[in-house]
Amino acid sequence: MKPFDRLTEADFLHDFQVNALGAAKVIQACLPALKAAEEGASIVLFSSVAVDQGFAAHASIAMAKGAVVGLVRSLAAELAPSIRVNAIAPSLTNTPLGAKIAASEKMAEAVAKMHPIPRLGRADDMAAMAALLLSPEGGWISGQVIGIDGGRSTLRVKG
Repeated sequence: MKPFDRLTEADFLHDFQVNALGAAKVIQACLPALKAAEEGASIVLFSSVAVDQGFAAHASIAMAKGAVVGLVRSLAAELAPSIRVNAIAPSLTNTPLGAKIAASEKMAEAVAKMHPIPRLGRADDMAAMAALLLSPEGGWISGQVIGIDGGRSTLRVKG
């Protein structure tokens, strides 16, 4: 993440290739097996709360993750009803990548306070939603981008 005026063409291409093109290529490789599944085939991709929230210094990743959202919606329509396609849109999550953003405890606390549920996300928060979306219990969910973000995308904290 960098301010927009410091992003290079290589930055934009890298983010797009890893996030959008990478997802598309994996899905193409897996599509024969998904189509052959007898029941309940499902794809879950990852977007970001930054796509809809307009965070500073997120232009490149928001563009790339926005492309992922377009892919989710297009494929959900194209592959229905046999394959469901959804995305999870996390806020800052306590992972090695997230640690680069919230490098200090003070920064992590400040970011956590921006969320109505004042903590950083955890990998198991994302895993629980992915498990639901991949399971029969998520069998009527398709074409959705689900914010797993402590309420940040839809709620405003007091103060």
